[in-house]
Amino acid sequence: ATGAMMFARDTLSYEPKPLPDRMQRSDTEMIAAANAHLAVMRQRHSVRDFDPKPVPRRIIEDCIQTAGLAPSGANHQPWHFALIGNLQMKAEIRKAAETEELKFYSRDSSDEWISALEPIGTGPEKPHLVDAPWLIVIFAERYGQFDDGTRYKNYYVPESVGIASGFLISALHLAGLACLTHTPNPMQFLTDICDRPKSNKPLMILAVGHPAVDACVPAAAKVKKSLGEILSHFD
Repeated sequence: ATGAMMFARDTLSYEPKPLPDRMQRSDTEMIAAANAHLAVMRQRHSVRDFDPKPVPRRIIEDCIQTAGLAPSGANHQPWHFALIGNLQMKAEIRKAAETEELKFYSRDSSDEWISALEPIGTGPEKPHLVDAPWLIVIFAERYGQFDDGTRYKNYYVPESVGIASGFLISALHLAGLACLTHTPNPMQFLTDICDRPKSNKPLMILAVGHPAVDACVPAAAKVKKSLGEILSHFD
């Protein structure tokens, strides 16, 4: 049952522990570390063209474990990651996703939204869903269960899963891999394909692997807002 190993009614009490890990860096060291990380993350690119070269599962598992370290509402950790390398399952996901995408591009979407996507170069065909060696389906757990089977509410679920997804994307990049976020709508088919309970809501598919030799990125995707556009400070 979801969360049964984590929560028992008779263990819900506060127990403070001294901070186990404490970084002690000078301002100079912190500036250097922050700048170095920024430089690495500037090299992150979303790609749609993947090399079929295999990627050891251990690498993806370590990245998912990093995602599981993200902060969450009440520490309920309301996420689940389905890691898919099986070609038949990937083909099934592609077929279902493209069915929804065809509806989106034909009649369900506004001209404004289609125009906004044009510089990115997307369309209803999603070959990356089978070309990438791994798909990670990210689920949000809307509620959990105590060890006795009764439900408990999860808090700040979209925010928590969003933070964990950011951890995951960063970890994949730092490991030397590329990924692409994909959000077909609706995507309830993923709950069925991945055999997840009704409490799980699929939020995103990450296609993960090495970029193809001839991989390209849309020029528009590399135009990022400046610091002055995304930051207000009140010293």
